[in-house]
Amino acid sequence: MFHAEFLQVAAYTRFAGMGRALVLNTSHQPLAVVTARRAVVLVLKEKAEVLASDGQVFHSEHVSMDAPSVLRLRRFVRVPYRAQAPLTRRAVFARDHWTCQYCGAPAENLDHVVPKSRGGTHTWDNVVAACRRCNSKKENRFIDEAGLHLARLPLAPSDGFRLALGRLEPEWEAFLL
Repeated sequence: MFHAEFLQVAAYTRFAGMGRALVLNTSHQPLAVVTARRAVVLVLKEKAEVLASDGQVFHSEHVSMDAPSVLRLRRFVRVPYRAQAPLTRRAVFARDHWTCQYCGAPAENLDHVVPKSRGGTHTWDNVVAACRRCNSKKENRFIDEAGLHLARLPLAPSDGFRLALGRLEPEWEAFLL
């Protein structure tokens, strides 16, 4: 089913706003998230099959194809074991549900509970999402000095892959159980 013409269209078309696709191993284990363009190329090169579509359609002169939202690779890919999820801004916001852990407002910044200048570390148990107001109020102080209280203790997540995705596409839910 490889169509060189369709690949040319995929290569030169801008896929802005077209979304992302979840890539699963042959065992249905989530592996990665790729752009819509990369997903189309994987399908056309017969390296993956489409399990779910987001309803959009890609067109070329002779071929139409549903935009893939979930793909399953045709060959198994060995994945190295990761002991802990990587600490990223997106993952911290996702863990904290995009809300300030001091007041519950929408989060805009990351805050070190114990400031780095006072011996704090940049680790999962010391970083929280915070709004601009609370982050400015706390500054370089401990939370009790600033008169703030944490809504919940920051902990390392148990499902780092899911957090790294950020917001999930509706089609992905069934494959991330």
